[in-house]
Amino acid sequence: MPFSAIKLKQQTLKLISIPSKSHSNLFSSNSSTLPHILNANPESQSPDRLSPPPQQPNPNSQGPPISDRLFRDAHHKLGSYRRGDSTFYSLIEHHANSGDFRSLEIVFERMKREKRCFVEKNFILVFRAFGKARLHCKAIELFDRMVNEFNCKQTVKSFNSVLNVIIQQGEHRHALEFYDYVINNRKNISPNVLTFNLVIKALCKLGLVSRAVEVFREMPTWKCEPDAYTYCTLMDGLCKDDKIDDAVALFDEMQIEGRFCPPSLQTFNVLINGLCNKGDLARAAKMVDNMFLKGCVPNEVTYNTLIHGLCLKGKLEKAVSLLDQMLSNKLIPNDVTYGTIINGLVKQGRAVDGVDVLNAMKERGYKGNEYSYSSLISGLFRDGKNKEALNLFNEMIENGCKPNIVVYSTVIDGLCKEGKPYEAEEYLLQMINKHDCFPNAFTYSSLMRGFFKAGDCDKAILVWKEMVDKGFMDNEFCYSVLIQGLCKNGKLGDALTVWKHVLVKGLTPDVVAYSSMIHGLCDGGCIKQGLGLFNEMLCKPDVITYNIVLNALFREGNISEAVGLLNRMLDQGCDPDTVTCKILLSGLKEKRDPPADGGEFLNELVIRLHKRERIAGVCEVVEVMLRSFLYPKASTWEKVVRGVCRPKKVLAVIDKCWDDLFI
Repeated sequence: MPFSAIKLKQQTLKLISIPSKSHSNLFSSNSSTLPHILNANPESQSPDRLSPPPQQPNPNSQGPPISDRLFRDAHHKLGSYRRGDSTFYSLIEHHANSGDFRSLEIVFERMKREKRCFVEKNFILVFRAFGKARLHCKAIELFDRMVNEFNCKQTVKSFNSVLNVIIQQGEHRHALEFYDYVINNRKNISPNVLTFNLVIKALCKLGLVSRAVEVFREMPTWKCEPDAYTYCTLMDGLCKDDKIDDAVALFDEMQIEGRFCPPSLQTFNVLINGLCNKGDLARAAKMVDNMFLKGCVPNEVTYNTLIHGLCLKGKLEKAVSLLDQMLSNKLIPNDVTYGTIINGLVKQGRAVDGVDVLNAMKERGYKGNEYSYSSLISGLFRDGKNKEALNLFNEMIENGCKPNIVVYSTVIDGLCKEGKPYEAEEYLLQMINKHDCFPNAFTYSSLMRGFFKAGDCDKAILVWKEMVDKGFMDNEFCYSVLIQGLCKNGKLGDALTVWKHVLVKGLTPDVVAYSSMIHGLCDGGCIKQGLGLFNEMLCKPDVITYNIVLNALFREGNISEAVGLLNRMLDQGCDPDTVTCKILLSGLKEKRDPPADGGEFLNELVIRLHKRERIAGVCEVVEVMLRSFLYPKASTWEKVVRGVCRPKKVLAVIDKCWDDLFI
């Protein structure tokens, strides 16, 4: 029973539609065939929607399905042909390579009529043509009919060809179904190493790595020995499944005596990539040493992987050093290499150094892409180098690199933070009119925040209305910017109206919106309403929210409630910052009968944080105490020092310093 007939009992699926014009109804039949079940996603077929099949020529009719004119026409394009099997084979090859399925159908029909011999290699050519046309179900259908209709023996070659077509189209589950059907029903076909490589690849793509390992272990029962590609595919799957130790163990296994399979460059690259992504740079470096011992020379992929791993760990100097080594080995870095280093430098606040890397990149003939420029421009704005950021933006356009929405949004946001929203608005117009690049919610929100910061609420409201017209307002972030701007500009009534609108729409305000609203209510003398809103928060308050409420309570002279709020803050895992400490000191100082001296209060706070092992919070409080000339008690100081400077960590830091100096 064909595969489709078996699976059709389990599920009902629509039949694949057949190509019109350039594609035809090649090999379609009324019998049940494989595509009927495997085509669970008709949209995954050819991008063109395929029309119903034209009327099939009747093989029993008197008119020949292929005319002599076809051979005469072929004489001009393909050379001189005589009516023989080789002629038909050449025609099949030509039409398969050109994707002309209608002509293929004519050739096959005539071959059947004249009882010509069909050979497997020609079917493989047609399978590949179906793969290029994204018609994997037609390939399965043809394979299912090779024996009965075309009297052509199937072997593992044609089986692997169809399996590869299905996998290349991304239909991994269908590939596994096809594999199970053929292996269980076609006793004359036994899988070879290529079959297992394809199956293991499909399983890893589906995340079924454990099952892929089981299939790998079953290979000897089929008298198949894994090759370097088998190991490489399975190692890659294990690394992506966060089983890097299993991948390394498999690497060791492939080199044991009796099953020796020399690792390839790709094998090393897979493991190095897995180790770098996990942050295990020491083992990655050892793998590179092993690579040289095995006679493999690192290529561009190896260096890019190592540079990326070093940048993830913040080891920029070593990454740049590796780039120099890469150049000395006459390997050419690409956009990925430079982009990785530039992005790493920007994250460390070294955008200027990133510009130097970009200039070195241009000297070697590479033009920066929009991602590198976007990262650099954003970093320069963040470092306060706005002029340099704008110069880089203009240079980007002069070099023919079209800025995308990310770059424009970065420029607009940077100018707004600098207090130049009107100049930013000009870039918005340039973005739309000159480069056909349309702003998104982030772009509009940055501009709106800029006008609020400049005190031009009316202009900010106009931007907000434009956002509404563009359909960008139905998200919490945009409303948060609007509420924050209205509250900071004293428009509490308008902010409350927007707040109610947010709740009616079923949206959940974020912590910034809550903090802004609570701050506006407290500053407007509505402390009770502010506290009520704080207690009703639908999201977890942060230290800024706590500071707002603490400050309001101290202003009201409600110290006991403020202390209770501080306890609640500590219980919820929120550490006080320098602002919190200053609010506490100021509030206690202004109180005539404070419950404790400011220094004693903070000293007690340090002890409580230390007991909870919240060392970062301890450091914040101690820093404020020292700057205010309020020294912790000797016993407290000893605990703090021991907590911050743990002996093992101190020794590790000292050892690292010696290594950096002398190794």
